[in-house]
Amino acid sequence: MKSQKLLFVCLGNICRSPTAEAVAAHLIRQKDLPWVADSAGTSGAHDGESSDPRSILHARRRGYDLTSVSRQIRESDFYDFDWILAMDSSNLDFMKRICPDPALLSKLSLITEYCSERKHKGVPDPYYGGSDGFDEVIDILEDAIEGLFERLLDRSDKI
Repeated sequence: MKSQKLLFVCLGNICRSPTAEAVAAHLIRQKDLPWVADSAGTSGAHDGESSDPRSILHARRRGYDLTSVSRQIRESDFYDFDWILAMDSSNLDFMKRICPDPALLSKLSLITEYCSERKHKGVPDPYYGGSDGFDEVIDILEDAIEGLFERLLDRSDKI
């Protein structure tokens, strides 16, 4: 099975993308896959910070461990990762603008494209909302990441 490197990207890399990284890392361990998950932000405003405490709390309640430290996406990420998954269309648009090589654009997609249970236009940012928003983020990401993994595993069976 081919190794896959997944990068999840949101604005500040303290709520949605580290949650996606934790959900993916959990599934990678559970399925014993030779894959790597990481996360980054389109903004560097929170570089070096831990995830939002509310994200950590809600993820822990669901069995996920958010340990990543915020960082901004960098040019090397476009070369180093196989899949670069944006949490919403503004993050995706930003990454398309800064992508260093048009040949790498095929690595970019919106994470909610892989949802199977419900259709979403993106993962809503819970930062300024209530605690329900953090649970909604996890619900959406569990669905999307399961769908992504099914697609990737289906592809690897055909290679």
